[in-house]
Amino acid sequence: MHSATLAINETIQARKAAGEKVLHLGFGEAGLPVPDRIATVLAQAAGLNSYGAVVGSPAVREAAAGWFSRRNLLTGADQVLFAPGSKPLLFALLAALPGDLVLPCPAWVSYAAQAAIVNKRVVDVPIPAESGGIPDPALLEQAITRARSKGAAPGVLVLTVPDNPTGTVVRPEHLREVCAVADRHGLVIVSDEIYAELCHDGRPAPSAASYLPERTVVTTGLSKSMALGGWRIGFARVPDNPWGTGLMRDLTGLASEVWSSLAAPMQAAAAYILADPVEVTEHITAARRLHATVAHAVHSEFVLAGASCRIPDAGFYLYPDFEPVRTRLGRQGITTGAELASNLLTQHGVGVLAGEAFGDDASALRARVATSLLYGDSAEERWTALRSDDPLSLPWISASLEHLRGALATLTLQT
Repeated sequence: MHSATLAINETIQARKAAGEKVLHLGFGEAGLPVPDRIATVLAQAAGLNSYGAVVGSPAVREAAAGWFSRRNLLTGADQVLFAPGSKPLLFALLAALPGDLVLPCPAWVSYAAQAAIVNKRVVDVPIPAESGGIPDPALLEQAITRARSKGAAPGVLVLTVPDNPTGTVVRPEHLREVCAVADRHGLVIVSDEIYAELCHDGRPAPSAASYLPERTVVTTGLSKSMALGGWRIGFARVPDNPWGTGLMRDLTGLASEVWSSLAAPMQAAAAYILADPVEVTEHITAARRLHATVAHAVHSEFVLAGASCRIPDAGFYLYPDFEPVRTRLGRQGITTGAELASNLLTQHGVGVLAGEAFGDDASALRARVATSLLYGDSAEERWTALRSDDPLSLPWISASLEHLRGALATLTLQT
């Protein structure tokens, strides 16, 4: 099936192209322009049109190793593999690693879909009440044991820190407990840390590689922190041990047959960005501040409308639950997350993605909300939002918040 996130983006873009007024809260694109210096680096690398090493050039692997090491994960260049986005790396890992997939629920839409493609069962475990991205530590061991009793072979645990879809960051003690359970059961952890640079408080997100270093693979990329989704730059870090060396060999073999290598100009851009020059770190700091400001404002609108919702800690996602107003919605024939999302789009011009797409209970009145496409429709508007001390006062952002407020009020107050 077409990826739910990509499908809703294409649907909303088509509606907007047809002249409809649609508030786009359905797609997790970081919604910011490319800094001039980064664009210049890419342009200067345009002549690099030869095939390169599958794993990436020595320069970009060294840059990534330094980037991880400055973030308290001591890394050598031979532990790093680049790809056209982190999504192919996640797929390659699921293809290369033995065993079925253990997955927090809800979780990003592509994990379970990729597992199905490589014929892995999925063992869903609810997330903790406090945050998403990891399975509830108290329920994880039970789920693994139960799955094995039913013939499954849990072997890979995917974590997302910080989380998509809930926009939250796991508490370190919970992550430590989850890693301990994975260790007892011999699971490999794939830690998707693509939002790790966007914690709203500026502190680094915890990494599973700090708690289970010998069997944790970290995947990340530049799609979120630098808003370079269309450039497709992803990279992974394997452990520094014989097991990691063997996995790198397997991943390289898969990559060589599927994507050959990350485009050389993109490697040049990545090498520059991953050296953490001041213009890059300042850009990410400004992006983090904007994401936090707008996400918290949108969170307030959903709570005002009667939904319950975790307070966002990172990135640009929310996961509101309309269960507290189920009776009101039921009078309009809205009893599922899909019906909620459909009504918001067709009747109120607000695009969100139903929780069902993330593996949630279809009957739950939950949806994933992405706030990062509210920053403006043009590069000029987005630069203005990024540099503003009060982005919520900008006409296009305040108008979007007003649109959302009116839509939610009408949705939840009808009798």
